[in-house]
Amino acid sequence: MTKTKTIYVLLDGVGDLPHPDLNYLTPLEAAYTPSLDKIARKGISGRVTSVGDGIAPQSDIAVFNMLGYNFRDMDYFGRGVVECIGCGIDFKEGDLALRGNFATIDSSDKRIIDRRAGRNISKTDSDAVCNLIRDKVKLEGIEYSIEPTIGHRVVLRFRKEDYKLGQNITNTDPAYEKINGIGIALDTSNSDLFVAKAKANDENSKISSDIINDFSDQVIKTLDDSEINNQRVSGGLMPINCILMRDAGNMYPKVRNINEKYKLNFASLVDMPVEIGISKIVGMKAYEAGDPSQYESKAKTLVKILSDHDLVYVHIKGPDEFGHDGDARGKKRNIEEIDKNFFKVLDFELEQLNTKYDIRYIISGDHSTPCLKKAHTDDPIPLLISGDGFSKDGTTRFTEGNSERGSLGKIYGYQVIDGALKIFNYLIK
Repeated sequence: MTKTKTIYVLLDGVGDLPHPDLNYLTPLEAAYTPSLDKIARKGISGRVTSVGDGIAPQSDIAVFNMLGYNFRDMDYFGRGVVECIGCGIDFKEGDLALRGNFATIDSSDKRIIDRRAGRNISKTDSDAVCNLIRDKVKLEGIEYSIEPTIGHRVVLRFRKEDYKLGQNITNTDPAYEKINGIGIALDTSNSDLFVAKAKANDENSKISSDIINDFSDQVIKTLDDSEINNQRVSGGLMPINCILMRDAGNMYPKVRNINEKYKLNFASLVDMPVEIGISKIVGMKAYEAGDPSQYESKAKTLVKILSDHDLVYVHIKGPDEFGHDGDARGKKRNIEEIDKNFFKVLDFELEQLNTKYDIRYIISGDHSTPCLKKAHTDDPIPLLISGDGFSKDGTTRFTEGNSERGSLGKIYGYQVIDGALKIFNYLIK
């Protein structure tokens, strides 16, 4: 009997809006994507709002929702905790975890020049910055961990012995706010940004805000005229002289195991700490396949692990970064690269297998990152559900335009897997 396998691909930040640089097409519409088109012609389409109407989500909460976890009736533990778990930092209930960005600021007035220090940060530089902070920044009565992850990203954990640190503090990163533990992207495209002070929303969190503000001030003072930054500036790079922090959390996550939830054997193919953390939290076996941009390696690894799992979730980076940079042509080229080096290679590798699978696809994104906005938005994301045996709805491509006309209509992220599995089960019957 032919075995049914489901491949669930989320393209990070793939959703977009028509752009003048692309003759008022979106990057998906302008891109040459024959391999994605081949999958689309066997499927039906619709649109997804990953978290909720009016919510421009960060990737962590968006992915949880796209995996079927809806936090409407419970507090969300926060991205800081997810990334802490993802990069292997020891975390326990009552610690305070935050996600951070290495950033470039004008130290005279703390105006933010670049929230990601130019996106040009080597592992050598990030390690050197963190080692300098560990050596110079001291917090009385507080033990902290700081770990660089990929590029501008850094994860922090603070611990006060025999004390539960409060999580109800605002971000020092003014591009995001936190509502009920969920990180929300703000539209900051038309305003100057300044490093913020963390403010406590309850008395129990006052100590946490004092810790974060003391740490932030010491980091800026330590890095401002450091040797590592003198070398970066001499080499034509932006200095790393601030850490913008957001999404504080103090709760260890407790969610239902995804394999029990869907009665299937799940796995993930991921590279970022946030994705690895999500996989650990929901109980998916996580596989890695090189750097985020090594799409061909991901396709080949995916085929190798299919035999051991019913559904493999793949998170593909790339489109989101071009969206944040406002580079519509670059986002188009990146989508074409993913089509050629991931989807085309995946199709070829599946054809070479001795064991034949009945392959089902779910393809979407975690959120939209329009190049015109340079930020996450609540714009709906295209959704494609595909496989042999589908009644066609006229879908020919994985694009915003096709998704608006698709028979699936508009759904929410937490409904995607359930909805797709119902369609697949109907076809099997």
